[in-house]
Amino acid sequence: MQHLPPETWRWDAADIARAIRLGALSAREATEAALARMAAVNPAINAVVDPLPELALEAADAADAARARGDALGPLHGVPVTVKVNADMAGRATTNGVVAFKDAIAPEDSAVVGNLRRAGAVILGRTNTPAFSWRWFTDNDLHGKTLNPWNAGHTPGGSSGGAAAAVAAGIGAVAHGNDIGGSVRYPAYACGVAGLRPSLGRIPAFNPGARAERPLSAQILSTQGPLARRVGDLRLALAAMAAPDWRDPWQAPVPLEGPALPGPLRVALCPDPMGTGVHPAVAAAVAAAGQALARAGYLVEEAAPPGFAAVAEDWNAFIHAEAMVFMREGFETLADARARAIFANMAGTPEPTLPEWMRLLAAKATHQRAWAGWMRDWPLLLVPVSAEPPFEQGLDETDFARVFRAQGPLFPTVHLGLPSVAVPTGLVDGLPMGVQVVAPRWREDLALAAAEAIEAACPMPTPVDPR
Repeated sequence: MQHLPPETWRWDAADIARAIRLGALSAREATEAALARMAAVNPAINAVVDPLPELALEAADAADAARARGDALGPLHGVPVTVKVNADMAGRATTNGVVAFKDAIAPEDSAVVGNLRRAGAVILGRTNTPAFSWRWFTDNDLHGKTLNPWNAGHTPGGSSGGAAAAVAAGIGAVAHGNDIGGSVRYPAYACGVAGLRPSLGRIPAFNPGARAERPLSAQILSTQGPLARRVGDLRLALAAMAAPDWRDPWQAPVPLEGPALPGPLRVALCPDPMGTGVHPAVAAAVAAAGQALARAGYLVEEAAPPGFAAVAEDWNAFIHAEAMVFMREGFETLADARARAIFANMAGTPEPTLPEWMRLLAAKATHQRAWAGWMRDWPLLLVPVSAEPPFEQGLDETDFARVFRAQGPLFPTVHLGLPSVAVPTGLVDGLPMGVQVVAPRWREDLALAAAEAIEAACPMPTPVDPR
């Protein structure tokens, strides 16, 4: 009688993929273990809101059959993963956390879901997001509230809160998310896992079930990205998710590894990039990460990139002005009451005149050029993810200004199209802390390598049992 290996849901994606490739583990065994973990802990955190056990087992059996035939195996062959409910998956509803979309069945896979499947990943289920994926908390009238597995009284982040909570609790080795204002990096931070927002154009994005083209801000600011318990698994997931897809005109076929740079690599340490103050625990996390990089051979110096706060302000003006044009009606007619109130706060930026709009878009290149020149001297930037520890649940409903002010470190990399990795630095008072490492465009490899050095010095005890 065949027995499951003990707790394979704890394994890293790289270890699962290697064991399946070598025949030491079957994809079905890995999937059954992951499904058992999901059944055990998901009711406590509500991270996976569209479980797919039957489809997952079918995919696992197909993966085992492919290996038996000697087929070429993808980087995530047989690895259990989750995907977010705002990405089309053929035959499933792309709800995006909205009651009105509960029957919006996708005709075919989105670009990123298709890439995950072709890489051999086994999709266990689909994870929660706030209505229209527009919040740093994860709650909606259709699927309910997702809880942080470290502390139910604190947010798991948003909008990829379900993804982060799932992977932190051991439901899948990799989770899919997307990021237009920190929606991969902030949930990773809040749940004590690693998250990658790649360069614009690195991972293709297209939802075939979408009724209209995305606004320009979403096209040139939003990226798809992976979350995982280990930085090495982000690299593996990136290789899978970045496969070309002709439907995304912004994708560029740039190699995942860039040329070696002369060492030691300089790291700019900037604990308060917005100049508005940070919580002592946040400053301590940045300092600890800087010390870890220095011990790993990096040259760490205090330095600030040009116009950090100004870039954040331009991101705000760009995305929220477009939101008032493209998203206002949807929120006012379809979103739940909490989401409507949050949108009213987030989209409160005055709508620019046409000349102001044109100057705003032109200035984007000015910022990008300034940072590109600065990063020739400092190819890595170490900054907070948020100015505060993970917020208490629902804080944006009572003090939105405080929440928004704290999230400033997330915005410039979005506006500039730069890669950024959120990596944990440990626990403070039972809550995860972490930092983000920013690199030049297309140099995810540099950011990931530095994040691995931080991870080695600051190991996190994940997966975690919900508390």
